[in-house]
Amino acid sequence: MALKTLSAKAAAALDKELMSTGAFSIDQLMELAGLSVSQAVYRVHPIEKGKRVLVAVGPGNNGGDGLVAARHLRHYGYQPSVYYPKRPKNDLYQRLAKQLEDLNIPFVDDFPTALQSTDHIVDAIFGFSFSGEVREPFPAVIQAMSETKLTVTSVDAPSSWDIEDGPPKSGVGSDFHPSVLVSLTAPKPLVKHFRGRHFVGGRFVAPEIARKYDFEVPEYEGIDQVVEIGPGGQKL
Repeated sequence: MALKTLSAKAAAALDKELMSTGAFSIDQLMELAGLSVSQAVYRVHPIEKGKRVLVAVGPGNNGGDGLVAARHLRHYGYQPSVYYPKRPKNDLYQRLAKQLEDLNIPFVDDFPTALQSTDHIVDAIFGFSFSGEVREPFPAVIQAMSETKLTVTSVDAPSSWDIEDGPPKSGVGSDFHPSVLVSLTAPKPLVKHFRGRHFVGGRFVAPEIARKYDFEVPEYEGIDQVVEIGPGGQKL
């Protein structure tokens, strides 16, 4: 039986509840989400397959998850680099970027060039709240990710995909099909269009809140922050 999915509206309401009655700060949720992403990368791209990981970061919370993931990957022994063309002035994102600078993680300006000297890509540009058209400079980035033969791991949603309907019918992202997806908290409806390796991460939801939003918290093993899910929703 497939895991139940969480709509964009429900996901936004859940985040709000986690930060109110759930007593979490956004920093905590982002830290745990980014940790999940880093563990999924470690699982699908062990360090012996290549240390270089290019993280494409958007201006919102999805991008924040990518910044956290890059920090953890550096501590695991990888050599991450970060493409972060639109930096918000928000204090949280500035602190996350400073943490990467202190680890000598390079920030790159030219994504297509950086793509030629990496072993793995993390797509942390747009998450479940994305809608509308893809704005510059991201169309060329998404196109480059759709054309590469390297493994791409997307955070919560493949960038440019509609959270309900999946890839756009035409234009930017219509042929973008990443190899790996890390659904945070719970899968979103777009997973019915996804055919790669699928992980669920974000090990912080209390059973009572999960019941309220009508989704299952997967059974995480030991210290794992991610669970791999098969096509039918079963744990692998």
